[in-house]
Amino acid sequence: MLILSRKMNQKIKIGEEITVTIIEIRGDQVKIGVEAPKNVKVFRQEIFNAIQIENQAAVSPENIGALSHLFG
Repeated sequence: MLILSRKMNQKIKIGEEITVTIIEIRGDQVKIGVEAPKNVKVFRQEIFNAIQIENQAAVSPENIGALSHLFG
């Protein structure tokens, strides 16, 4: 893991197309902005985890059986 210190309005580049900007620092909360191409999906970790859980549930044997029954 790379750990960087940044001040407000400073940026971090990830590759050539992604920029992370420190927008605001207030107490123990930091607001960041992420600029990325539309084809790059950017999620908060907890949302990403929820999506993964939903995707795993969708391919459970019960759901696959129900879908095969619907689509013959």
